[in-house]
Amino acid sequence: MKKNIFYLVIGFVALALLAIFWYSVEFFTPFLFMISFLGGVVLIYLAYRGVDDFIEDERSAKITEKAALRTFQVFWVCFCAFSIMAVMNLLYMPRFSREFWVDRRSPPVPLEIMSLKTIGYVQLGLLCLMIFLYVGFRFYYARKYGDWETDEE
Repeated sequence: MKKNIFYLVIGFVALALLAIFWYSVEFFTPFLFMISFLGGVVLIYLAYRGVDDFIEDERSAKITEKAALRTFQVFWVCFCAFSIMAVMNLLYMPRFSREFWVDRRSPPVPLEIMSLKTIGYVQLGLLCLMIFLYVGFRFYYARKYGDWETDEE
């Protein structure tokens, strides 16, 4: 198996664990997630043992470095934008008009864009996105720097 396929396996295992985590939280089955997490770790370990192109030379080091840097640059923007929106959602304070203090029969309902649970799920999903971003950038830079070409004479 190639390195990039291994990274994709990690990403799909992370997505599956995210879905199982959601199910475990919604239906109060924490034991299911614990078993699934251990199974995911075993699956990743078995996939790692099947990787045959972990040869580290200057070109692959440069590809890894570029992919990691671009992943970081793209991910922090996405994660920061979402986190700012989540904090704004949590800190939303309704403005009370004079009529509210005079007539207390119908208090205003604060606007809630996302619940705390949804915010947590989206943040976990963004972490899974980071894995896929890294794989995508590895594909891009491997093609750009000719990592898949054979230059044996």
